[in-house]
Amino acid sequence: MALHTAGRCGGREGDCVKTWRERGEMALALDEARAAAARGEVPVGAVLLDETGAVLARAGNRVEECHDPSAHAEMLVMREGLRLRGGRRLADCTLVVTLEPCPMCAAALAHFRVGRLVFGAYDAKGGAVEHGARLPYRPETLHRPEIVGGVCEQQATALLRTFFQALRPSAPRG
Repeated sequence: MALHTAGRCGGREGDCVKTWRERGEMALALDEARAAAARGEVPVGAVLLDETGAVLARAGNRVEECHDPSAHAEMLVMREGLRLRGGRRLADCTLVVTLEPCPMCAAALAHFRVGRLVFGAYDAKGGAVEHGARLPYRPETLHRPEIVGGVCEQQATALLRTFFQALRPSAPRG
């Protein structure tokens, strides 16, 4: 499994070019996260891209609206991608999401066979890709996507911080 951390080009030109592409992809997911926040949802957005980079599906969290704890942005776009393609696998697809996937979504990545994951903010408390269970790295995980973390991390983190600070105005800042 390949791991590339955006913003750390290491002097390799290809990685820097790749990072610019990923920033463009993340801009679409950030738009979905902002729309989710406007609906009162936790601001997480996701976009599913096909092998050419065309958008197959885009969504923000809809947990509150759907009264469904599994209605995370990642789950919604993966389900829609399969529906549109009439298949069971997304091996040639890229999932772009503003927050490191939780255990449910990280496990679903393996089951949907997503080929590439690009995420924005790291989630030390609830993430399961680079934190917690680190599901893609476990030996029992049969499918391992290419993983790119930290793309537009500051923007994604700021959206989440602003949202939760508005919910808890008396909470400490920082």
